[in-house]
Amino acid sequence: MNGFQNKFVVLFATSALALSGCTSKRPEAAAPTVVTGLAIAQAQEQQMPNGIDAIGTVRARESAILSAQVMGRITSVGVHEGDAVRAGQLLVTLDNAEARSDVERSSATVASSEQDVKIAQTEASLASSTLQRYQLLRERKTVSPQEFDEVDRRSQAAAAKLESAKARLLAAKAAETRAGTVADYTRLSAPFTGFVTARHVDPGAMATPGMPLIEVEKAGILQLNVTVDESLAGDLQKGMPVPIEIAALIHGPLTGRVAEINSAADPTSHSFLVKIDLPMTTGLRSGMFGTAKIGRGSHSVLLVPQSAVVTHGSLNAVWVLDGNHIASLRYVTLGARYSDRVEVLSGLGSGEAVVLSAGDRELGGSRIEVRQ
Repeated sequence: MNGFQNKFVVLFATSALALSGCTSKRPEAAAPTVVTGLAIAQAQEQQMPNGIDAIGTVRARESAILSAQVMGRITSVGVHEGDAVRAGQLLVTLDNAEARSDVERSSATVASSEQDVKIAQTEASLASSTLQRYQLLRERKTVSPQEFDEVDRRSQAAAAKLESAKARLLAAKAAETRAGTVADYTRLSAPFTGFVTARHVDPGAMATPGMPLIEVEKAGILQLNVTVDESLAGDLQKGMPVPIEIAALIHGPLTGRVAEINSAADPTSHSFLVKIDLPMTTGLRSGMFGTAKIGRGSHSVLLVPQSAVVTHGSLNAVWVLDGNHIASLRYVTLGARYSDRVEVLSGLGSGEAVVLSAGDRELGGSRIEVRQ
């Protein structure tokens, strides 16, 4: 191809490109989809206390185990686990036929002894009066010494008989008291108003001394009983506040106060028993498990609402908004949960805006109009 032809081809191509540029337009970017009705929140740095989780059990401040003190067959058990009881309410009855017989027998002995005392008092009074008369007669020289001595001996014998009768009456009354106490042992009553936490026996069973029958906890303040390592003993003081989490409650964390610290450590586990008073809370019951956050300083954590987290398979993510409120999915690593918020370990920065309660919606590239 000669030079003229080459120039012609180049000119033709240039003209074609110029013509093409005049007849076609660059496509415009599509406007983002607008999503309304959603709320957003910012990831926030917050100081959270350091410490150790001490797991324990919720218990009443006061409790009692009602045990048998005499042997006998159980005739009735009037309560079940969970029942509310009032102070003095009869809970368990044992067969008391023998005890009742002992009470009746001792009462009869007391009555007989009282009658003996009355007779002895009459005789002693008569002997004393006779002795006084004989003392006057002796002064007048109208009775012999032998007669006076005889009357004196009778008076002393009557007085001794009265003292003996009184001693027998005291012994009879003591026996009556013992019999009544044993009879009372066959009727076990609630020591205070509260709730039955355990029932160990049924009617017909044979009770033996020391055998636990019913467990009762007093109504009122509940405590979380935890054991803490001896290294933390110096960080605890009576009355100090302690964050508490009860897994069975939906109210969120509670704040308890240290009520009691056992002065002696368990020699095996080298731990201390700590009792923490809990606030009155709906749904809180004895027997629930809880965790006390024993604090030692604080550390900074990045928190977002739990509702901002969406799950993609086994991964966690959040919808993050840029300066124009355009949403993009960001995978994050989560840490500890604090009530309705969760710690973000990586993937998100402080102050970044995240979408709440997005559910299964696909928001990538959408502009989020914030709900007012």
